Amino acid sequence: MALKILIVDDEKLLVKGIKFNFEQDGYQVETAYDGEEAIKIARHKTVDLIILDLMLPQIDGLTVCQKVREFSNVPIIMLTAKNEDIDKILGLEYGADDYLTKPFNILELKARVKAILRRVTAVGHENRKTNLKIGDIQLDYNTRKVNIKGKEIELTAKEFDLIDLFASNPGRVYSRENLLDIIWGYDYPGDIRTVDVHVRRLREKIEPNPAHPEYILTKWGVGYYFKEI
Repeated sequence: MALKILIVDDEKLLVKGIKFNFEQDGYQVETAYDGEEAIKIARHKTVDLIILDLMLPQIDGLTVCQKVREFSNVPIIMLTAKNEDIDKILGLEYGADDYLTKPFNILELKARVKAILRRVTAVGHENRKTNLKIGDIQLDYNTRKVNIKGKEIELTAKEFDLIDLFASNPGRVYSRENLLDIIWGYDYPGDIRTVDVHVRRLREKIEPNPAHPEYILTKWGVGYYFKEI
């Protein structure tokens, strides 16, 4: 079955061009031209990834991202015509998995989509006999959710990939550059703050006290690591 992408942008010619390119590669494509329509489609239809513009009529892209995160962990790539770092970081804070600044090369967008979907779908093709359990944390590779002390936690695609990497290699320190290369899977043009934002969001979901983490620790001046249990 073909993977389905939702493209959300009020620039109809741009949407038409992106839609054509992805359909040529065998994807199914849904389209929306405003925030309300995007939320409705994301809620009532199954989509594998959302390409979401920041500036939208009625409801802006950041709000759409936030609302979608209330009921889905579908991967989201944010498109922004703004070049300020704050807009990119805000997109990640609201639950986006990646961002791309307009104007962009369609080949780069395709590469990012493939990288994200490859990671999301790879688990379903692995022959893992058991889920990963380390201490109080259990990773469910079928649902891509985490269970901590009996509490089920939903994560975004990137957040799950991060905790999977950390928990599978306790004690190993990963620099921000390592994490960009391993998790994002390509020569990421952004800066290392992208990693910090995702780690902070992950801590907010899994740590009893994010200000004093118990699981994902920082080795100052080097990077992050998962505490050996």
